[in-house]
Amino acid sequence: MTALGEGWDSVATLVDDRWVERRPKRAEVRELLRREARVLPWLAPQLPLAVPIPVVWQEDPLVVRHELVPGEPGELTADDGRVLGRFLRALHGADVPAARSLGVAAVEVSLDAVLPLLGPLGAEGRALLAEVRAYPADTVVHADLGPEHLLRRDGRLTGVIDWSDLAIGDRALDLAWLLHGAPADCVAGLEAEYPVTAELRRRAAAWNRLGPWHEVVYGLENDRPDLVTSGLAGVRDRMAGGT
Repeated sequence: MTALGEGWDSVATLVDDRWVERRPKRAEVRELLRREARVLPWLAPQLPLAVPIPVVWQEDPLVVRHELVPGEPGELTADDGRVLGRFLRALHGADVPAARSLGVAAVEVSLDAVLPLLGPLGAEGRALLAEVRAYPADTVVHADLGPEHLLRRDGRLTGVIDWSDLAIGDRALDLAWLLHGAPADCVAGLEAEYPVTAELRRRAAAWNRLGPWHEVVYGLENDRPDLVTSGLAGVRDRMAGGT
């Protein structure tokens, strides 16, 4: 067995160089892992990239297991962007009532704990939260589509991992980092395959500004003042126009 590291929600171990076992770090994560085991076997055949297909391996303590998705994060190319465009068209076209029947819930923007820490930016932060909470929630979304969850192998994009935040939400949420953080060639490739309207781009920018808020909340809830500090620095930077 080889330790693969710890995320915010679970601890992952590689077994026999083939199987990834994940164990929840907190009680509330147990249902998130069970939900992945219900939803991803349904969703995976609809997608043009490999994703984990977990099963509940052990109930007490809970362990879910899936076959290793090969690849590593890396610099995304124009070809990767085109593949991501096709991937997002498929994901965002998934049947919402079917996803709901499997336990996929609406996105929750539970970030109010950050507001008292914003000082003079508090009013702007409050307006940003109100804005994104009014966005449409009508699409199956990955909801955490960043560079660390996009895997490449042999010079091409091969898989998408970490589906704990899978939800019914605004499709622009999945474009937040891609449009406002990915390399320009990747963005051009994405836009060749996925219809990015001016409105989607505007909403994606707002979701991108909210990215560091999650780090602050996680730090507050898990006694990690270092993450609170670094998260707040990110919040201020993005509210000032950074990415």
